[in-house]
Amino acid sequence: MFEAFRDTFKIPDLKRRIGITILLLTVYRFGCYIPVPGINGKELAKIFESSAGTLFSLADLFSGGALSQATIFALGIMPYISVSIVLELLASVVPFFENMLKSGVEGRKKLTQLTRYGTVALCIFQGFAISSFLENPEHFGGLVIVANPGWLFRIITTLTLTTGTIFLMYLGEQITEKGIGNGISLIITTSIISRMPVAFHRMAGLVSAGEINIFVVIILIALIFGVVAAAILINESERRISIQYAKRVIGKRVYGGQSTYLPIKLNQGGVIPLIFAIAILTFPATILSFAQNKFLVKLSNILSPQQPIGMFLYAILTIFFCYFYAGIIFNPDNIADDLQKYGGFIQGIRPGKSTALYLERVLNRLTLPGSIMLAAIALFPYILMHIYRKIPYIVASIFGGIGLLIVVSVLIETIRQIEAHLLLRHYQGFIKKAKIK
Repeated sequence: MFEAFRDTFKIPDLKRRIGITILLLTVYRFGCYIPVPGINGKELAKIFESSAGTLFSLADLFSGGALSQATIFALGIMPYISVSIVLELLASVVPFFENMLKSGVEGRKKLTQLTRYGTVALCIFQGFAISSFLENPEHFGGLVIVANPGWLFRIITTLTLTTGTIFLMYLGEQITEKGIGNGISLIITTSIISRMPVAFHRMAGLVSAGEINIFVVIILIALIFGVVAAAILINESERRISIQYAKRVIGKRVYGGQSTYLPIKLNQGGVIPLIFAIAILTFPATILSFAQNKFLVKLSNILSPQQPIGMFLYAILTIFFCYFYAGIIFNPDNIADDLQKYGGFIQGIRPGKSTALYLERVLNRLTLPGSIMLAAIALFPYILMHIYRKIPYIVASIFGGIGLLIVVSVLIETIRQIEAHLLLRHYQGFIKKAKIK
């Protein structure tokens, strides 16, 4: 690995790409400290500390703390991610978007433009909603967050937050095009990693104050390694189905007669099922938490993922969305038709409908353990907080759950891209390949 790391700086193009990526991510982190005018960021950060486990805390994690500090990147890149996911789902259901996706490069360009326009519209809506919410002291127990509320504040805040997300969208596209890795994913990963020093500081403070035993920290570190191993396992595991191709003679050329495999991943949707599940669960809980009615406030506490009922609902929603997204990404009928069209078949399985049923059965069997493992990783920080009640949410969320899963997935994908550059130029890569006998 050390040799591969050293070799990355021997390739001028790869070294330039890594440098551009680091530079643009540094620009992003500097922007996370530029405050939005007119907002008391210190008081807002205190309120976020008391709202652990809500939709606000999740959004703050993905924005690298920019939301709790009310900076220009407070919305983060999540509006772009949300619109992208919605359009991707529409492309699998609505024929208009499906034809656009299948029409090649031009269709994808149009879909990208729609994603950008949708992101701007969503940012304007979210920016105006946030500015209107912040200027009302009743939402914060009478605490004044905005000194000079009014239409001028709302317009300035909405434009600032929208411009910040558009700039992040531009940075992500530049990293993808001129840097290394997926720019949008790296921005989210950088946001999560930037919260780790805060989590370490909070943990060190609890240990020095005697509120947490040092043995608890050792157990926590061991559990973190276990979660990382589980995240790698769920991200990399796949079932390989052997595919045979019959020989076809077209003119004087012979096609087919080869053997390959069809990979079916243990977790088809990645972290998207978790994002859907936590968003649907925490949205009503977050809205109800601001109600004045005691019953509604109690109901919001019950729906929180930190409570047993909330944990159960979180797990059920995660498993449901794993099946839902697997069915969208991996279509057995289309794959069976493509195999039959090009002369491919699974040994012992009839082409056509039988192949589709076989692939669907394999997909369902793989999705069940994959979704259970994903739900277990998602519930890890909440179970940890339930066992050790003095552990703050930021510590548990950083070293387990959706945050750690995103970091592991994106880093693996980035390392693969670096390795592809190394192997292309006949250098040894990071990942050692097993020899097949």
